[in-house]
Amino acid sequence: MVESQPKFFIPDSIHGVNFDVAAQIQMVWEVIKAPLIVPLLNLGVYICLAMALMLFMERVYMGIVIILVKLFWKKPEQRYNFEPIQDDVELGSSNFPVVLVQIPMFNEKEVYKVSIGAACNLSWPADRLVIQVLDDSTDPVIKQMVEMECQRWASKGLNITYQIRETRGGYKAGALKEGLKRSYVKHCEYVAIFDADFRPEPDFLRRAIPFLVGNPDIALVQARWRFVNADECLLTRMQEMSLDYHFTVEQEVGSATHAFFGFNGTAGVWRIAAINEAGGWKDRTTVEDMDLAVRASLRGWKFLYLGDLQAKSELPSTLRAFRFQQHRWSCGPANLFRKMVMEIVRNKKVKFWKKVYVIYSFFFVRKIIAHMVTFCFYCVVIPLTILIPEVHVPIWGAVYIPSVITILNSVGTPRSIHLLFYWILFENVMSLHRTKATLIGLLEYGRANEWVVTEKLGDSVNNSKNKSGDAAKKTVVKATPKKTKSKFVERLNLLELGFAAFLFICGCYDFVHGKHNYFIYLFLQTITFTIVGFGYVGTIV
Repeated sequence: MVESQPKFFIPDSIHGVNFDVAAQIQMVWEVIKAPLIVPLLNLGVYICLAMALMLFMERVYMGIVIILVKLFWKKPEQRYNFEPIQDDVELGSSNFPVVLVQIPMFNEKEVYKVSIGAACNLSWPADRLVIQVLDDSTDPVIKQMVEMECQRWASKGLNITYQIRETRGGYKAGALKEGLKRSYVKHCEYVAIFDADFRPEPDFLRRAIPFLVGNPDIALVQARWRFVNADECLLTRMQEMSLDYHFTVEQEVGSATHAFFGFNGTAGVWRIAAINEAGGWKDRTTVEDMDLAVRASLRGWKFLYLGDLQAKSELPSTLRAFRFQQHRWSCGPANLFRKMVMEIVRNKKVKFWKKVYVIYSFFFVRKIIAHMVTFCFYCVVIPLTILIPEVHVPIWGAVYIPSVITILNSVGTPRSIHLLFYWILFENVMSLHRTKATLIGLLEYGRANEWVVTEKLGDSVNNSKNKSGDAAKKTVVKATPKKTKSKFVERLNLLELGFAAFLFICGCYDFVHGKHNYFIYLFLQTITFTIVGFGYVGTIV
């Protein structure tokens, strides 16, 4: 009797000398595709569509609110008690509150004079103004230069103090916290904070302080940022588009509806009593400004955003500096959400709908979902569906929703509307790093608390005027073969180049076998990933 043997499918090529690896891979792929890969990818499509809808509804909601604000809302001077503080011959300067101006800096060789000069030129009585330069610089030459600049202004009668620490513990939050502990600032009622590259107009305090004086429930007045080097290169234009939407829409909507938004860390004036009541500055995340804002809001304090009160600043003009900044700005909020979500839920001082706004809209959708859906859907899931045609993405999710979101995002910077398509491609590339940073923050892993100070190069106009000097020296350094090779290697971003290769393969496959013409988008996205991968986006003018 012949015994029945178990049957296995073994390709003939195994027994041959020429083992066809490609055929074996194809066989394994066909075996696992239907029961495993297709269901997983379908699940990814459903999750991404859900996230895209969440982001879509958030953008539409903010678009509707901002239209109502612009058409029907009263101006801040009419909604709040606002009485300009006038100079009085009889009272002198006693009717002006004492204001502290803090300027934190770290090795800010290129911009320290600008920020110190702008603070010293504020139109406020000298005897009611305390300027505090919080220098955490590690370069002794720069420290000496900053100290001498402070002494120069002090000799003109300004109450300016050069403050240093033994260590950089807590980074910016630690410096601001230490500054408020000094005995010579105890009589100050308000504190204006300006990063080293910020240059407020002389009337900044006269326009901001009256809102705090006349409204004891307001803790923060936030100004809008303007950028002196927005036209320096394509990288800075892209940043301007993103940040203009943030200020024009997100900050305005938060201020008008819930009197809450995230403090931007600079160009704002705080009520010192509110800082103290909220627990002071904390360095548990890389977004100490947002941390303080959320804690103060949970204690019932209100915030006011003034879109017409502006301070000039500088955008990162190198890809390396921009990537470090974006890591901090994406990782920090996610990490703060992890630490504070239950505290927000349990809070009893704020209304239910404000909790929903802070948790869902402010944190979950804008700080987490917005990054993840951009990368996962448009850079991973949709390209994979080209390789696996059994998975279908509805046209409304792949085209219509992102188109509407993009149009809504463009309202902040009308002058750059012609760059809108490239801005989309660039934002898709940066979503890779933002998603990675968001996951690091949520999991509190690796670089969750990494703080790299954003490199500042000074006013691009001034730099162009000085080309004949130190720019020539830079050219000599770059001409050295060893330095050139090192710079090229430093420019390479392998992760972006890897995704460029992946998208290129997907694009080629769609060009040959596809039916949706996605290859046009994929090839353009490949080019953008490649440009960023070689680190040249900051050099395109």
